[in-house]
Amino acid sequence: MSAPLVDIRNVSHRFGQLPVLKDVSLAIDPGSYTILLGPSGSGKTTLLSILGGFVTPSEGKVFIRGQDCTAVPPAKRPTTTVFQDYALFPHMSVGGNVGFGLRMRGIDGATRAAKARDALALVGLAAAFDKKPHQLSGGQRQRVALARALVIEPAVLLLDEPLGALDLKLRRQMQDELKAIQKRVGTAFVHVTHDQEEAMALADHCVVMNDGRIEDEGPPERVYARPKTRFSATFMGESTILAGTVTEARDGIVMVSTAVGSLSLQGASPAGAPVALAIRPEHLVLGDAKGDVALGAGKVGDVVFQGSFKRVLATSMLDPVLQFIAKAPASATVQAGDTIPVSCNAQDIILLAD
Repeated sequence: MSAPLVDIRNVSHRFGQLPVLKDVSLAIDPGSYTILLGPSGSGKTTLLSILGGFVTPSEGKVFIRGQDCTAVPPAKRPTTTVFQDYALFPHMSVGGNVGFGLRMRGIDGATRAAKARDALALVGLAAAFDKKPHQLSGGQRQRVALARALVIEPAVLLLDEPLGALDLKLRRQMQDELKAIQKRVGTAFVHVTHDQEEAMALADHCVVMNDGRIEDEGPPERVYARPKTRFSATFMGESTILAGTVTEARDGIVMVSTAVGSLSLQGASPAGAPVALAIRPEHLVLGDAKGDVALGAGKVGDVVFQGSFKRVLATSMLDPVLQFIAKAPASATVQAGDTIPVSCNAQDIILLAD
């Protein structure tokens, strides 16, 4: 097994007396697309800043390519950063902006121009070399910032909410382009966002952060399908959460007592332990087409048409605290005020660690 490209070991950081990172350890593989995902205040941007050298951690170490880079300044470590506001020089041409980092490294003008043209071609802007940034659209300026970062051939490219200023259609287009560019250049990307859909569209390594800690990490398919914690289950997509208590545990099977009945699941929690169960919206079955686990009836409070499906919110008739969040087919006739049976399949119930 190859050594990680980036090895963050037991990193903690405080701003004054306020802890913003709490004993974070993370390994990032060469050629991977890692997303740091979390709400505001989770520590994701601080972790990116530590990786880029803009912040020195209060405790812990950062290794890149096996070298201790904890105290190495940004210009001397093998990383570059793409910021949300692009930070392009308005008085310079696009080619001058892209070649600026090479200029700072003493590269001659002809070589700079050739490399800048290659980088612009990589991001689909070969014809923009002599233009000024104000002549470009938001998406084009974003690609110029990406070309400027890639032209110096960093080991790790850091992206700080790079698509946050773009409209929805352009953001989705740029997601496709970012992933395609990353595959072509093979550079490891580390990308900060609070957008769950963006994370699932881009990442092959998803890191969910909360309150200065890593809650969950792994391939996005696993993090979504089998989240480890309640926070991960509710932040990386939506979930219906049932509270329960383990009444019996034997041979990898647990019986869990809940407000909607006793459920038998695969798991290893001890008898007497309080647990939380999560069910993803697409796994809740509404109406007569029943899954193998009955969850009682729900009174529909809201139905929102979302194109390919309807998002249904219903309150359990057995437990008024329990809210079912379900995806129904776009053609479903369910409406607010209906009382409908709710069920799922046992294999789709996730036993959470907290």
